[in-house]
Amino acid sequence: MQKPNKFIQKVRRQDRIATRVISLGGLLVIASVIAILLLIVRVTIPLFQGAKSNIVFQFPVSAEAESILALGVDDYREVAYTLDSKGVFSFYTLSSGTSFLTLQAGVDKKTGVKSIELHKNNQYTLLWDDNSTSLVTVSFRILFDQKGKRSITPELKVLAEFPAETGSSAPLAAVIRTTEDGQLTQTTLMNDNSFQVRRQIVTRDLFDNEKKESFSFVVRAEILGTITAFTVDEKGQTLYAGTSTGSLLRWDMSANEEAVRTDNVVATADKGAISSLALVFGDISIAVGDARGGLATWSQVWSGEGVDKVKKLRKVHSLTAHKDAVTSIVTSRRTKSIVSSGAGGLVHYDYMTSEKHLLDLDQPLIRFAIADGDKSLIGLDSKKNLFVWNIDNPHPEVSLKTLFGKVWYESYDKPEFVWQSSAGNDDFEPKFSIMPLLFGTIKGTLYAMIFAIPLSIFGAVYTSQLTTYSFKKSIKPMIEIMASVPSVVIGFLIALWLGPLIEKSILALLLCVLLLPLVLGLMMTIMMPYYRTPALKNRCAGYEFLLLVPVVLATIAFAVWFAPFVEKMLFSGNFLQWLYSDLGIRYDQRNSIIIAFGLGIAVIPIIFSITEDAISNIPNSLTGASLALGASRWQTIWRVVLPSASPGIFAAIMIGFGRAVGETMIVLMATGNTPIMNWSIFNGMRTLAANIAVEIPEAPLDGTLYRVLFLCATLLFVLTFILNTGAEIVRERLRKKYGRY
Repeated sequence: MQKPNKFIQKVRRQDRIATRVISLGGLLVIASVIAILLLIVRVTIPLFQGAKSNIVFQFPVSAEAESILALGVDDYREVAYTLDSKGVFSFYTLSSGTSFLTLQAGVDKKTGVKSIELHKNNQYTLLWDDNSTSLVTVSFRILFDQKGKRSITPELKVLAEFPAETGSSAPLAAVIRTTEDGQLTQTTLMNDNSFQVRRQIVTRDLFDNEKKESFSFVVRAEILGTITAFTVDEKGQTLYAGTSTGSLLRWDMSANEEAVRTDNVVATADKGAISSLALVFGDISIAVGDARGGLATWSQVWSGEGVDKVKKLRKVHSLTAHKDAVTSIVTSRRTKSIVSSGAGGLVHYDYMTSEKHLLDLDQPLIRFAIADGDKSLIGLDSKKNLFVWNIDNPHPEVSLKTLFGKVWYESYDKPEFVWQSSAGNDDFEPKFSIMPLLFGTIKGTLYAMIFAIPLSIFGAVYTSQLTTYSFKKSIKPMIEIMASVPSVVIGFLIALWLGPLIEKSILALLLCVLLLPLVLGLMMTIMMPYYRTPALKNRCAGYEFLLLVPVVLATIAFAVWFAPFVEKMLFSGNFLQWLYSDLGIRYDQRNSIIIAFGLGIAVIPIIFSITEDAISNIPNSLTGASLALGASRWQTIWRVVLPSASPGIFAAIMIGFGRAVGETMIVLMATGNTPIMNWSIFNGMRTLAANIAVEIPEAPLDGTLYRVLFLCATLLFVLTFILNTGAEIVRERLRKKYGRY
């Protein structure tokens, strides 16, 4: 065998090197894509991990367990305290379990505490045995020395006191609420099934003169059974009560002389007794626990129609039930988390909106409290052991239901898909339904493809099959150059120029959409006999579209001229107002119409170029054979060219679809970014890509919003992967079917 010469050896060596470099490059691309997917999935996974708890401190307390009425811990988890039946607060160092300070809630009180009620920020209403009441709060003063060492000093402050009222029946429990403007409201449950309400209001005039007013009235519950639980909202204006027959009652106490009962509903199964009540953070929903272990939240919901539309209490969420009676409910002061305990001492940790059961504490407790922004739980068992748990649950509001299902949020009339990541008040609950974003992505892409596909394919067919070679050489590069236009430029133009223009001429645009197909069809029918004459046919060959340009321009001019007359005659001179008042359709300046134009401009060059190449690559022998057999030019295109080029055309459509799905700047600037689910062409939308661009700069690192945005990126990745995979499967089948031709 003759040995290859040096040149051939060099070529072979270069081929081997090129093969390995290209293979390595392909593998690196695949590895990079997989690495990106793993990265975004890794950030997303913690959203679906369950809550965890572990005991960080445990020690015995000196007081009798039965005499301890409440307990708490500071935000640094260094100091814990207990409140006993004598009104004494005992403070403990958690690291050592030793008591270092005791404070008496009422120095002049010689009696014990009859009942207590826990409110926000370690505020307690104490009902003393002499029937007087006090509102006290525990705070922790934090100091740092010159070396930066931290020290915590507990402080006890009496915020308000109400003396015992003479001549009234014996009180069973009391609640005091105070507001920032100085209003105090005491609500006391009496042993005759009534409530005694006392209110003090302090006002100041322009000259800073103080005026105090006092009001008192009685609220009577004329119902079967006895009142077994009650609570009052933060402002002291709404009273809730539960009875032994399962009734849940609500009174409006905003007036100073009387209370108006607004609701009386049966809140338990088989009219079992309501054993515990607590208002959820925000004071819109109330958690109801019953003697059978049921736990649910109720909220006022609009019902009825028109003038009969009123707000009524309705059960909105059902949470994990206990095996026995619910004895205590404590709600978070930062989220919609609810901690409840049964008669056996077992504690459940739930989240209201997602109805997600977060934790079960196996340690039976007789007292417990939430601390440190839901990151800690302190409890006391019957053996005088005090426990402090660390709670690791950063995303309680997220579940598959809240992400992809309809959720009944507070102040909503029914379950809905809602995306709303922020608001202007502290009581706001984030809403992370991804369905409006998926819907917006599909909607925007669909309208864009409806606009782009016909123009692209018809243009490619005309350019490759009907026009002249010189015209094709001129027009194809011009359209392909459109693909290089930055999407931010397109978004800027359609948002600031096209959007206002269409808003002013929306009726003219709709008339154009109706008239152009009719006029073009009519003109082609009229011109066809004349076009078949040899003189006209030879002269216009390849430039037939020029004959229709004046018709198109004349039709557009007529629509613009005729639109004001139509608007005046049919729509009372204001088409947009008619849309809203008669059809209930609101017109947004940044809507699906301009998105169709904007995304269409971005997608048309891609679909046109690939389609034109696919059609041009059809062998001339196929078209020549078809024409030789007597088929017309159009029959050849329809029956031979398009089926043979269908794999390439389909690939072009799917590539354009993928470009539209992943487009960010155009939809970001021109859609209005409204996450609504409405197919109307007059409304905007929010897509997955635009949502990531809008929200990611404000998303706290590793927060719920941050991880949900990475979930959106994962869904976008998976969506495009499925589309491309499906497109490749279909394209391969089309290639096998028509490739033999």
